[in-house]
Amino acid sequence: MAADSEPESEVFEITDFTTASEWERFISKVEEVLNDWKLIGNSLGKPLEKGIFTSGTWEEKSDEISFADFKFSVTHHYLVQESTDKEGKDEVLEDVIPQSMQDLLCMNNDFPPRAHCLVRWYGLREFVVIAPAANNDAVLSESKCNLLLSSVSIALGNTGCQVPLFVQIHHKWRRMYVGECQGPGVRTDFEMVHLRKVPNQYTHLSGLLDIFKSKIGCPLTPLPPVNIAIRFTYVLQDWQQYFWPQQPPDIDALVGGEVGGLEFGKLPFGACEDPISELHLATTWPHLTEGIIVDNDVYSDLDPMQAPHWSVRVRKADNPQCLLEIADITHALSKLTEPAPVPIHKLSVSNMVHTAKKKIRKHRGVEESPLNNDVLNTILLFLFPDAASEKPLDGTSSTDNSNPPLESEEYNLYNQFKSAPSDSLTYKLALCLCMINFYHGGLKGVAHLWQEFVLEMRFRWENNFLIPGLASGPPDLRCCLLHQKLQMLNCCIERKKARDEGRKTSPSDNVTNTYSGDAGKSGDQLGPDNLREADKDKGEVGKSWDSWSDSEEEFFECLSDTEELKGNGQESGKKGGPKEMASLKPEGRLHQHGKLTLLHNGEPLYIPVTQEPAPMTEDLLEEQSEVLAKLGTSAEGAHLRARMQSACLLSDMESFKAANPGCFLEDFVRWYSPRDYIEEEVVDEKGNMVLKGELSARMKIPSNMWVEAWETAKPIPARRQRRLFDDTREAEKVLHYLAVQKPADLARHLLPCVIHAAVLKVKEEESLENISSVKKIIKQIISHSSKVLHFPNPEDKKLEEIIHQITNVEAIIARARSLKAKFGTEKCEQEEEKEDLERFVSCLLEQPEVLVVGAGRGHAGRIIHKLFVNAQRAATMTPAEEELKRMGPPEEKRQNLAADFPPAAGRELILRTAVPRPAPYSRALPQRMYSVLTKEDFRLAGAFSSDTSFF
Repeated sequence: MAADSEPESEVFEITDFTTASEWERFISKVEEVLNDWKLIGNSLGKPLEKGIFTSGTWEEKSDEISFADFKFSVTHHYLVQESTDKEGKDEVLEDVIPQSMQDLLCMNNDFPPRAHCLVRWYGLREFVVIAPAANNDAVLSESKCNLLLSSVSIALGNTGCQVPLFVQIHHKWRRMYVGECQGPGVRTDFEMVHLRKVPNQYTHLSGLLDIFKSKIGCPLTPLPPVNIAIRFTYVLQDWQQYFWPQQPPDIDALVGGEVGGLEFGKLPFGACEDPISELHLATTWPHLTEGIIVDNDVYSDLDPMQAPHWSVRVRKADNPQCLLEIADITHALSKLTEPAPVPIHKLSVSNMVHTAKKKIRKHRGVEESPLNNDVLNTILLFLFPDAASEKPLDGTSSTDNSNPPLESEEYNLYNQFKSAPSDSLTYKLALCLCMINFYHGGLKGVAHLWQEFVLEMRFRWENNFLIPGLASGPPDLRCCLLHQKLQMLNCCIERKKARDEGRKTSPSDNVTNTYSGDAGKSGDQLGPDNLREADKDKGEVGKSWDSWSDSEEEFFECLSDTEELKGNGQESGKKGGPKEMASLKPEGRLHQHGKLTLLHNGEPLYIPVTQEPAPMTEDLLEEQSEVLAKLGTSAEGAHLRARMQSACLLSDMESFKAANPGCFLEDFVRWYSPRDYIEEEVVDEKGNMVLKGELSARMKIPSNMWVEAWETAKPIPARRQRRLFDDTREAEKVLHYLAVQKPADLARHLLPCVIHAAVLKVKEEESLENISSVKKIIKQIISHSSKVLHFPNPEDKKLEEIIHQITNVEAIIARARSLKAKFGTEKCEQEEEKEDLERFVSCLLEQPEVLVVGAGRGHAGRIIHKLFVNAQRAATMTPAEEELKRMGPPEEKRQNLAADFPPAAGRELILRTAVPRPAPYSRALPQRMYSVLTKEDFRLAGAFSSDTSFF
């Protein structure tokens, strides 16, 4: 109680001075990142090989830290190299200077053509950069720069990290870095100067040597010699004296109708402008010593023709316009879907029926017609060459010798792209529409040509003229849907033509090759799976569900002997046994089936004439699948589904019964599905070995589809049966489908063909140039396109990627041709020189920088020198070479020779030495300064090392 009565003790405010500040937290985060990346100690790698900075693999890893609310990104850049230690671990040494300091003096990788700027300036293989995380953030004040630099110094000292650590300051576009590298008793400071205007005293080697020596502040006298590497870059921009080999298309000739089918059958190719804008020549003096050369404000020994090393790079034109280039597909498709006035006539079936009266339609002479009469007629004759022949139209087209062989890889690309064969009508139509869209009226011209094309289809259907450029047979499901529709229409024309001529389809189109000899078919399941496998091989999957129906809309295709149909067909329907059927007259026989006879009466077994199965396109197959799926899984639905799918089986059974009166199901199975009729040798009553056969187990299942169909089938020949394929209805459906296509839909249908044609074009052009990198890109395009185009509605973004890849290949080939023309590879008389120049041009396309063998004295060097001389002569109007030869003293000639090149666009120098700093007894450490001088930029990047053991 006494304690409670005591007065409350006084409370003092305690300030904890051990709490970390934001600056200390920032240093701690930097140290944590360096420890996580295991950048502790000095790990020595193997010596740098020549050119490794360009050919080697660079990797980087990043993290994010913050100083208060200001975020920084920390990035570790390093060259991937194999370890020099036998055990696979880097050797850790404590008494040697850091690897980065040693790299400052390495001369094997000066002026790398493609590397990080710090690699080019300091020759480092590994470094860490701390930079503002946001692009618009910058460290501008001097106090903040010093604070960051001190933080870096403390973090390096605390962790023992010997990897250089840089801080990016000022605006990012200036590429200003300051940094530090620490080792045991040594330190290197990385400093930088960046100016817009160059002081006159520092535009030459003499002035830069003064800066370097003063910055070193070496107490020794005399100073050790300074090693020097110099590189001057000259830019050639004037290519006017060399023609651009691309010949643009003659638009006037196209409009005037002077162009033939060849122009419409091939895509244009090449660049409309020179795809090479500049040539950069770098003349390098890699190993010089102070005092050997003179370069000051009065005189210079640095003659580019005397430089021991020449290297060249080309600058490519930005997005050169190419003839093969397809416009932005997203914009194009969206524009196509906009409502636009259809030229002349509306695309309607009624209008087509009214106007389809002529074999070759002449375009109406209306002023607002989008297409010129001559152009339109030329295109129509190219698409339908049989129309120009005096012979009746038969659907055959002339052979184009420019097309690849039918079994070649180029031809079969349509299978991978789901387009159409390169000699097909669909393929040619796609090329023509491209030409019309770009050269002859745009969208209106496309609509006009499509209208005329649909009219031609209607005309050929009504007049029984086959469509040229289409393979015979059912629609090829490997092709695009539009091609399948045209094939379907051709099938309808063939059926209608045969019917109108009063004869059946050729036996070879029915069963001669399919069901003769041992060509019987068998399935593994009952029902529709036993349908003809030969038809499945052609791409058929089941039969048209519309063809099995008792609707009154179905009609019979009969000959004139209607009474005979009533006498035989209806009577046979009343009689149920084969004995009664045996008395009927056989009909619809094709030929005898080898030595097979009917099992019960011994009569020869005849192969019947059967109906062709209904051809189908992929959209009809999909529609059929949806209808069959809606029937459900109930017993009634399954039964109805089986009956719908067995229409062709029922038709073949009826034909077989008509051709073989008195036959049984076993006879039909022996022909139709031999594997379902099992024969084995048994001993009869007399002890003789005889063959005894019976149906397979699955055929004996009660009420299976084959038994039910056989009991239902009547002996009716194929010519009197209900048609499985209503060619009239299917043809009208195809024509209506074509008539209602919008330009955007048409573009979607034909885009695979256009991409197919573009790939074939670049393959053809590449074969003339033989560029290895292009071959790889083309393979990638084919692989990518195969995956994208097999989907029904590919994404616009993926289509854009394919088109962009194709145009890139076109630009590469155009660049190759431009360089070959400028270097005159075709004019070389000696084969060896020609091969060297072609190899040189190929390297220019694939490598960032190419060494010129022999420098200015080599064959390529002489050509480059001549290019500069001609450009200088054109710019300064100097006399020709003949006048230069007549000039007087050698000094005057040399002055003119020096003018062969323009002033250097870039002057780079690297000064290196090893001197003791800061005292005479200090260790000799690497010192390096890089300088670059351009028209509007001057930069000094110095790395100055000091011995910190006694200071």
